[in-house]
Amino acid sequence: MLLGCHVSIAGGVENAPRRAADLRCAAIQIFSRPKLAWRAAALARQSARAFRQGLRAAGVRSAMVHDSYLINLASPDPVLNARSRLAFADEMLRAGQLGIPYLVFHPGAHLGAGEAAGIANIIDSLNVVLRAVPNRTILLAEITAGQGTSVGYRLEHLAAIRSGVRARRRLGFCLDTCHLFAAGYDLRTPAAYAATMREVERTIGIESVRAFHLNDSRGDLGSRLDRHAEIGQGRIGREAFRLLVNDPRFAEVPGVLETPGGLAGFRRNLARLRRLSRKRTQGVKPASR
Repeated sequence: MLLGCHVSIAGGVENAPRRAADLRCAAIQIFSRPKLAWRAAALARQSARAFRQGLRAAGVRSAMVHDSYLINLASPDPVLNARSRLAFADEMLRAGQLGIPYLVFHPGAHLGAGEAAGIANIIDSLNVVLRAVPNRTILLAEITAGQGTSVGYRLEHLAAIRSGVRARRRLGFCLDTCHLFAAGYDLRTPAAYAATMREVERTIGIESVRAFHLNDSRGDLGSRLDRHAEIGQGRIGREAFRLLVNDPRFAEVPGVLETPGGLAGFRRNLARLRRLSRKRTQGVKPASR
């Protein structure tokens, strides 16, 4: 697995590659705009160029953008939905400017309208923005923990979203281990891990999983609690991550940390994952991607 973490763009997006190099990241995730604001200054051309050059120099092999937390493509409110679509289209454009192939997004919350209505709104929203922004950005719908009225906490939700999107080649998936576990998918033993991966294959297909968020969970299995913990310090435990980072089906897939603890925490957790990746897993069968 291509291991890395979510990297800050404080001081300008062009600073992210230097931070990635310091952590020896093979993969990174960034915000390209403020995560809790609707307005964003345009990316300066020279900053985008410096970012692209810096990423190559740092040896980063895979990068993704995470969209703003305010965006809700599932919203039944026409004003919020329209605003979300505009902001999401801007996220796609910014990813293109930075040369980043993947845009990770939370599917959204139905806000009381019901899961079926929420999924329908997501599909409509994605079809609109994909038609409006015909660049090469691949959208990665992230599985959610299922808090509140959020949709996307079942693999079947993700499969339903893909089935309604016309440009399906531009839609993949990001599996967050904390969210997956909180939504009820166990990973803690070889048997549980294999069973969950069979569900992934049955519903969305292993080949559609283009990225992972690597987080332990403060909540129990099926708790629908989105609370990240450091690797091996939560309810999931280290064995699940040993199985995952050594799974040959994900050898070239980015896995980025979103664990607590700031920069020091990322150093600790990357070191743990690197040690686990040297403890080879037995019994995980390769599969074509």
